Amino acid sequence: MALVLPRFYAIIDRSVRPDLPLGHLARTLLDAGVTLIQLRAKQVPTRHFLSDTEELLSLLSRPTRLIVNDRPDVAWLAGAAGVHLGQDDLPLTAARSLLGPSSIIGLSTHTLPQVEAADAALADYLAFGPVFSTATKADAEPVVSPARLREVRARVQKPLVAIGGITPANAAEAIEAGADAVAVIRGWMEAEDLPARLAEFRRVLGRLS
Repeated sequence: MALVLPRFYAIIDRSVRPDLPLGHLARTLLDAGVTLIQLRAKQVPTRHFLSDTEELLSLLSRPTRLIVNDRPDVAWLAGAAGVHLGQDDLPLTAARSLLGPSSIIGLSTHTLPQVEAADAALADYLAFGPVFSTATKADAEPVVSPARLREVRARVQKPLVAIGGITPANAAEAIEAGADAVAVIRGWMEAEDLPARLAEFRRVLGRLS
């Protein structure tokens, strides 16, 4: 069965708001009706990343699913719904072998050749970006623009996630360009009022689920 993505794909990056407990972030997303969450922790030791993943999973219930960034081993050990891989992470075939056919595997792409290769591979969805300028990654790829996102949509069959610099002001533009979902990190986490920011996203997207 083909994967159906919710409109809003929330990413929790512990480095963005180290002042807020993981449980607080999770409850805020759940209260807003978010059903797909990714946990990102680039600089966290593996044992802490696993512990955070297990803690987050203990707070979630269906239909909300948790995806682990970069680490298929952590996803497998914790029992997460799947993993999101970058171009330099474990190959898709190895991740699929470890996690099995029912797990969700997403792959970041930044160029048309990467998109076409991923569309023919074992990924369940593709993330394409950065669609807009982003400060989340110091070594971010060049901005690809909504026009290129529209071109990608015409070439791929799999679910497509727009990522990079997504805010309430441009989220609808990404959906209109062909994205099935928008993945958001700073666009929600840096808000002073997190519930209000998520409500803004709900208004412009029509729904978060």
